[in-house]
Amino acid sequence: MSKKSEKITALLKVSPDGRHSPHYLGYFHCFNQSLYYEAHDVLEDQWLREREGSRGAFYKGLIQLAGAFVHLQKNRLKPADALFKLAESNMRLYPSRFEDLDLSEVLSLIEDWRQALAVSHFTENPISKRPSPVLQIEAHSAFHNL
Repeated sequence: MSKKSEKITALLKVSPDGRHSPHYLGYFHCFNQSLYYEAHDVLEDQWLREREGSRGAFYKGLIQLAGAFVHLQKNRLKPADALFKLAESNMRLYPSRFEDLDLSEVLSLIEDWRQALAVSHFTENPISKRPSPVLQIEAHSAFHNL
């Protein structure tokens, strides 16, 4: 097992809820702790298995969203905006609620962060002035323990 695989396995110790995979739940667990790179890694494994399926673009959009925040953490403002835009395009392919996630809230979050970048003309990083984003999936017992 590679070191990356070991790290991902450690992050997947989120209790499955019977509705979602540990990879999906692990994504939210990491994302909501501002562990965006780890969120990307945790979900990437599932996306690779399902990328041609009906949820492929959805998972890809979540990965791109986490990637946008990785770029912000590294002060790469234009690449962050590009990934926000790609994430938005992928999320728009799905209904407003999908996989127990309110995509209208996710799209608003993306729009808000893109607007903050645009207002500063890509000269100020909004990540240092704003609270970290939080993504909530529909309430269920496993997620409340994260």
